Amino acid sequence: MNTSTRLAALCLLAAPLGSALAQDSKVQISGFLDLGMYRDFSGTAQLGTIQRSHVTFSGEEDLGGGLKTTFRLSHRLELDSGQSEGSGQKPFWHGESTVGLKGGWGHVRMGRALSALWAHDWKFDPWGHMNRVASSAWYQWFYYVPTDRVSNNGAPEFGRTSNGIFYDSPTLGGFTLHLSGSPERTQGPGGGKPYAVSLEYAQGPLAGMLAFDRNGSGDRASFVAAKYRWGDTTLMTSYDDSRRAQNQGRSRVMSAGATHKLDVQTTLKAGVGRQKLNDDTHLFYSLGADYALSKRTILYANLGHQRPEHKASKTSFGVGMSHAF
Repeated sequence: MNTSTRLAALCLLAAPLGSALAQDSKVQISGFLDLGMYRDFSGTAQLGTIQRSHVTFSGEEDLGGGLKTTFRLSHRLELDSGQSEGSGQKPFWHGESTVGLKGGWGHVRMGRALSALWAHDWKFDPWGHMNRVASSAWYQWFYYVPTDRVSNNGAPEFGRTSNGIFYDSPTLGGFTLHLSGSPERTQGPGGGKPYAVSLEYAQGPLAGMLAFDRNGSGDRASFVAAKYRWGDTTLMTSYDDSRRAQNQGRSRVMSAGATHKLDVQTTLKAGVGRQKLNDDTHLFYSLGADYALSKRTILYANLGHQRPEHKASKTSFGVGMSHAF
C-alpha cells in the first residue's frame, strides 16, 4: 500500500473515531467529480477532466463559548486515470490541508490553501475559473502571478500558498475581509514572503471584490470585479493587472460574462476576455450551457475560441458531466 493510499485510508478510519471521542464533533466527506470529451486548443481529442475533480475531508468540533476547531484535507485527482492531479508532481493534499479556529471574530487557518485572491475570484467568472475549454479566467487572469514559482517540484503553483496563515473575517454590512500570507520566504529568485488581501461585498443582487496579491518572488496582481443579478440573469465584469518582478512582463485583462437561467434545469453562459500581454492583444470568446439532472449532477457543453495577436485563431469544444457530493 503506497503512502497516498495509506493517508486516504487513515482519514476514513479516523472519521468515526473522531466523532466518538468528541461528542460535538462533525466530520464530512464531500467532493466534485468531473469528466468529459473535448478537443483542446492544439486540436487534440481527449477524454479527461474539463473541470477540477477533488475529494475532501472536513470537519469541526465545538469547543464551547462560541469557539470551534476546524480542519480540511482536499485531494485533487484526474478522474480519467485515477492519478493525482499533475501526475504526481503536486502534493497529495494539493487542494487544501489546514487546521484552524473559528469564532465570532472570524476564522483563522494554518497550512496550505488558496490565497485571499485565488479563493474568491472564481465568483466573477461564469465558469468558476475552472473550465479548460471555456473559461477565459483559466487562460488569462493573473498571468504573471503564481502564488509561488517553485512550490511544485520547481514548477509554479497557481492558487495555493504553502506554509500559510489564512484569515476570514465575519461579514459586516455585506463586507468580508480575507487575508493570507506566510512567515517563510519563497525559495528561488526574490526570496520574499508572500501575502494577499481581498475585500468582498455581497448584499442583495450586487456583489464585488477588490484584491491584491504579492508572491514570494515579488510578482504582483491587482484585481477588481463586480456582478449584478437581475432576475434570472447575472452580469459580471472584472479587471486584472498582473506584473512580473523586475519589470519582466505585464498582463492586463478585461473580462465580461453572463449567465441566464432559462428554466429550472437549463443555464446558458457567455463570456469574453481581452488580454493585453506586454505589447500584444489576445481575445477569448466562450459559450456554454448546463443541464441539471438533479441538484448535484450536471451535463454541460462548452466552446472556447482564442484569437491571439500575430498567431492563428484556435477553438476548443467539449461536453461533460459533473457530480457533487
